[in-house]
Amino acid sequence: MQRTLVMVKPDGVQRGLVGEVISRLERKGLKLVAVKFMNLGKDRAEKLYSIHKERKFYGSLIKFVTGGPVCALAVEGANAITLVRNLMGATFGTEAAPGTIRGDFGASRSFNLVHGSDSPESASRELPILFDEKEFVDYRIVGASWVFDEEDK
Repeated sequence: MQRTLVMVKPDGVQRGLVGEVISRLERKGLKLVAVKFMNLGKDRAEKLYSIHKERKFYGSLIKFVTGGPVCALAVEGANAITLVRNLMGATFGTEAAPGTIRGDFGASRSFNLVHGSDSPESASRELPILFDEKEFVDYRIVGASWVFDEEDK
């Protein structure tokens, strides 16, 4: 099983979309293994988005993600990263397909509601920024065998 980070950004929190995001993740068959409602803080935000440090939008991105609370989620499942990226939709709400989180709720290039790790390497780097290892909960979802086939694992 693959583990990845999903973070509902301040705009998603302020718009009351945390439950919607969690619901879509769970309905897809992904398992929540850690949830944290928090203020990100500048240090964590800079670590999380360090890959964008040289980009023109970096300062405004840090200001945006530290401007209000976020909801950090660690989710697991077969191909979790790909599943999450598909659920989120294209980066900009104006370009995201209907049926995706950003396509259904996003209308801005700046406020894109959610962050999700884009690769196994990113997930491995990002998860420890927001969670301690002891915060992950290991449990079995009874219906998981009806979501992922043995070939998917």
